[in-house]
Amino acid sequence: MKKYLLFLFIIPMLGFSIHKYYLALTEIEYKPETQSVQMIMNVFMDDIEIAINKDYILNLQLASKDEPKNVDEYFFNYLKEHFKISINNQEMNYKYIGKEYNGDIIFFYLEIDNVSEVKTIEIQNDILTKHFSDQKNLIKAKVNGDRKSLILTKKNDKGLLKF
Repeated sequence: MKKYLLFLFIIPMLGFSIHKYYLALTEIEYKPETQSVQMIMNVFMDDIEIAINKDYILNLQLASKDEPKNVDEYFFNYLKEHFKISINNQEMNYKYIGKEYNGDIIFFYLEIDNVSEVKTIEIQNDILTKHFSDQKNLIKAKVNGDRKSLILTKKNDKGLLKF
């Protein structure tokens, strides 16, 4: 009887295959009290490791004893190339505040100072799309309590949010 129950449980499970999904999330929030735009981007560690290793011909081994001390330089250079933001039709430079590892996800902290108001946010985000054709980059923005979002892909890597 136990074998029969085990068989009934395992057979339906074989119909499901493990499928990796490719999604990065960028949360953007305008802070009027500090006149800054704060961004938190999270990506899967193994995916960005592959992308940076291929793009820069490296052998990064993130979150290991062999991780280079200057890994933040590689991260920031990669982000600058693949994540661009314009506010009110003006391309903005952001500061790289740092990163944090949490399990298999890396959180990047970015900030733009001296922003007196936000009417539009235009994003170009092709993070990881060169190496993962199914990559989706979800953008969620909050400006003065108003929330907007969009999904960017390899074929459509730009979007405009109006507030």
